[in-house]
Amino acid sequence: MNFLLETIQVLLLSIWYNVESFIHLFIPIKKKNIAGEVVLISGSGSGIGRLMAQEFAALGTVLVLWDINQEGMKETARLAKQSGASRVHYYLCDCSDKNEVYRVADQVKREVGDVSILVNNAGIVTGKKFMDAPDSLIEKTVEVNTMAHFWTYKAFLPAMIANNHGHLVSIASSAGLIGVNGLADYCASKFAAVGFAESVGLELVATGKDGVKTTIVCPYFINTGMFDGCQTKSSPPAPASPAVLPWQYHFLSPKPFNSKHSLSMCPLHTINSPKCCGYVLQAPVTVHLPLPVYQY
Repeated sequence: MNFLLETIQVLLLSIWYNVESFIHLFIPIKKKNIAGEVVLISGSGSGIGRLMAQEFAALGTVLVLWDINQEGMKETARLAKQSGASRVHYYLCDCSDKNEVYRVADQVKREVGDVSILVNNAGIVTGKKFMDAPDSLIEKTVEVNTMAHFWTYKAFLPAMIANNHGHLVSIASSAGLIGVNGLADYCASKFAAVGFAESVGLELVATGKDGVKTTIVCPYFINTGMFDGCQTKSSPPAPASPAVLPWQYHFLSPKPFNSKHSLSMCPLHTINSPKCCGYVLQAPVTVHLPLPVYQY
């Protein structure tokens, strides 16, 4: 009987989400106001992290920047202030070091306050075939791309749960959805990041903490310097600026968004174009899109 009821529930929810997504094609979801929220972005010294910092700055948030590149963070802070940020704090933090993550997190909580929007964006790629990759680089890849998410969640999620308010954002990769030639360690780390973030999101739903939202972003390969030298059979790595813009809508969405809208943003026949390279996932909805195979 329970199985039958749960099956009916899933079918009804599927119908509801599809109807809701169709309605939202004509009536956009109202964006939530995040002015005054404390937003921490790791890996914000360049690339996507810098662009997200500028976007969040324009929305009136308090920015906390983490990176191992101090000069890069200074430039990001300058650009964020130009974009309207009232307060920008930046900290040197090696996200591969658990103890350093906890230490800097405590410093942020003392000096700025509780983080209410956490964006795990820091990432690295070795770009070597598996047998050519040194053990140290493989370990570093997993530490930055995966384990850092564990430590930042441990540091900042308790306050979000206590307040039933917050947003966890994981910048993963399309390589976290499908294996890529020459990126075994990177793909493994991103698969793990996707699974971890989705599981934590489901835990929050199961425990009734509906005020803490989760978003997993799996973009196509973006030209931020990480993938210099990569070649594909189809389109090259997408420019960073156009790739970030479609995500804005989902970061500000007050409810778990639906698959139909994501597919409408990224039609299958144009999946490789820069404006359609963003893939966003919010638990418990999962959408898989075809991606090109990289060659090195």
